[in-house]
Order: sequence, then structure tokens, then C-alpha cells
Amino acid sequence: MKLWQKNTESLKEVETFTVGKDRELDLFLAPFDVLGSLAHIKMLKKVGLLFEEELGDLQKALKEIYKDITEGNFSLEEGVEDIHSQVEFILTKKLGDAGKKIHSARSRNDQVILDLKLFLRNEIEEMVRQVKGFFNLLQTQSEKYKDYLLPGYTHFQLAMPSSFGLWFGAYAESLVDDLITLHGAWEITNKNPLGSAAGFGSSFPIDRKLTTRLLGFGELNYNVVYAQMSRGKTERILSQALANIAATISRMSMDSCIYLNQNFGFISFPDELTTGSSIMPHKKNPDVFELIRAHCNRIQALPNEISLMLTNLPSGYHRDLQLLKESLFPAIKNLKYCIRMATLMFENIDIKKDIFNDEKYKYLFTVEEMNKLVLQGIPLRDAYKKIGADVENKTFTTDKKLNHTHEGSIGNLQNKEIKEMMDNIIDRFNFKDVNDALQRLLQ
Repeated sequence: MKLWQKNTESLKEVETFTVGKDRELDLFLAPFDVLGSLAHIKMLKKVGLLFEEELGDLQKALKEIYKDITEGNFSLEEGVEDIHSQVEFILTKKLGDAGKKIHSARSRNDQVILDLKLFLRNEIEEMVRQVKGFFNLLQTQSEKYKDYLLPGYTHFQLAMPSSFGLWFGAYAESLVDDLITLHGAWEITNKNPLGSAAGFGSSFPIDRKLTTRLLGFGELNYNVVYAQMSRGKTERILSQALANIAATISRMSMDSCIYLNQNFGFISFPDELTTGSSIMPHKKNPDVFELIRAHCNRIQALPNEISLMLTNLPSGYHRDLQLLKESLFPAIKNLKYCIRMATLMFENIDIKKDIFNDEKYKYLFTVEEMNKLVLQGIPLRDAYKKIGADVENKTFTTDKKLNHTHEGSIGNLQNKEIKEMMDNIIDRFNFKDVNDALQRLLQ
């Protein structure tokens, strides 16, 4: 049974093709569909489309459905097309005409956009919390290993001294910028599309600002045509922010694969966090990092995939948009999984301390020695030529001493300042306001 069904049955093949994975993916939206309906019926009562008694009965029944969902006792019945239909059928079965009224001044078009935005807000909050946890770990490791020197590379050739303090700290600061872009996606997501109906508004005297407040949205999607157009655009913008986080984690995973390689040997992990070979007894493979890298690289392709699905769509609703869930939902799940696994690995990392004792790393200090000559008054280009000649003549020597004191360098990591930047961006997400509003709806 379908909400839009009249007298004819769809050809079975058409129904199967058009429904796709909606029944499976709509279960992610189930609690949010109920929350949206709780706000919608309060608005319907205010504008005279529901009686007081009907409102009370609907609220009680919706909260029971919400409880079943959160306890894992909810499913879509056979033949029910989507989550919107299932909730309405349950209400109609329990309450009769009151259940039939719940869809007044709504379309499945604005209902699904609302559900998606509520779901994506929740996922963004979870993502921020996971990223912050990983950020905290990276900062802890940066401080712990700030005196452990590490070769720095440009063009994948030995360049200058770095440190594990810098390495961990670099990726921590990268996550700050990633959350700045995620906050932009949050601002787009945190706008209320409800009341735009099929994309052209309603002749009922609805109060869209009321549902905006009830659901904790920061603002309305005012123009009803644009509210409909925000579907797809919201997912694309969020996917771009997720791709930034994925890029950071993928790059760090690639570093880890290199540093674990025996030719480098800078880091190691407990045996239980690496994998072996079926025929080579000595192998400790970085499979976790390789899979993080692959998952995250696939996530970086997501914005392009979504953009192509949206290409040349005119305004209004189109069934193409249904497929976005099939790409975005698994990507969110996989990125959170990758962050958890990266956290596990870096909690258990072991860092080699005296890497620079190896003679092959002495040329990392050519710039240090050149700068010492400059500080003695020798022009930089003359100092450069002298050190270059020493290298060519194999007479170069160094005491391997470093004195980097400026902001963000080996001896002055600025981790406190980087943490302040992270705290400032997280404070801009108004998670408490949102969660307080939703809790009031459920009371």
C-alpha cells in the first residue's frame, strides 16, 4: 500500500526498481521522521487543522513509535513503501481519522528533506565528537613525542629535520580546518525545509517558524522552491566536508605505511594490530592503514559522484535524488569507522627514538649548518656554496644540534593555540540548542 496509490497497481518490476534501497535506508531516518511529525502536529493544532484531543492522541502514539524505534522493535511492514507511509499507517490503524490528518500541509517531498536534515545534523554531531577525540589523541602524542626527531622529506627525498611532535601536531591542526568546512555544512543542514510541501508551498495558513523553533533549526529555508532544491545541494556540501576529513586521515595513513616499512623503521605496532603473510613468517603488514586509505580515498570521490547525479537537474523534485542516500549514508558510516580504527592504531603506536644516529641522515642538517654560518655574518649564498661543496667533497660534518624556536617549529609546537582554535570552532556548532529542542518535543 502506498500513500499515493489510487486504483491501479504498479507493474512489479517498476515498483522494485523505483523503491530501490529506500526501505532499508529509511530505517536510518525513522526516529527523525517521528520527531518531524511531532513538530508538525503541534503546528497543525495551532492553525486549527487538529483538535486538542487529536493532538494528545497523536503525540502519545508517536512517542510510542519513537520508543519502539530506539529499542530496535520497529520495522517496515511488507508492502509498505517507506518510513513516512509506515508511521502514517500505524497512526491511522490506532487512531482512525486523526492518523489520516497528519499529512495535512505536507508532501513526501518536504518530509523526506526534513528527515534527511535531522538525520544529517545528528551524524554531523557524532562526526565532530569523533574527530575531536582523535584530535585530542594526536595532540597528546605530539607532546609525548615532541623530542623524538624524524626525517622530513620534500619530493620524497631527505630534506630537513622534523619531529614526531610536528608530525602528530600537523594532522591535529589539519582536523581544525576540516571542522571549519564541516561547520559550513552544518549551517546549510541546520535550515528547516518543512512546509515547502511538494516544493511550492501550501494554501493552509501554516506556521513554518514554529516548526523551525520546535525542531531546533537555526533558520528556515524560506523560499519553498529553494527548500526543495536544497535536497542534493545539502548532501553535496556535506560530502565535500567529509572528503576533507577523509583526506587528512588518508594522508596520515599513507605516512604510517611508509614509516612502518623496514627501510624506514620509524614506528611499530603490537602484533595484534598488524597482519601476517601466508608464506612469509616475518611480515607485519599495515592492513588497517591500507584499508583506511582506500575507504578515505573513496570518500574523497563522493562529492564528484553526487555532483554528477545532480548535473542538469531542473528545479523541483526528481527521483534521481533518491540515490544520494545510497552513496552518502555508507560513506558517513565508513568515515566514522576509519576514525575509530585510526584512533586505535595511534593509541598503540611505538616510536623509534634515536633515528638520527644512522649516518645516512646527517645531510638533513645541511640547512642547520648553513644557517650557523649566516649567523656568523657570512652571506647566505656564500654559506650555501660552502656547505654544498662540503657535501660534494664528502667533508660535511654536523653536531646535529637544533635550535628552532619560532611559532609552530620543532621547539615551539603551539599545541595550546591549536587546541584553542579547535575549541572555538566546536563552540560554533549549537548542538545543545538542537538537542534541548528535540528533548522538549519528546517530553
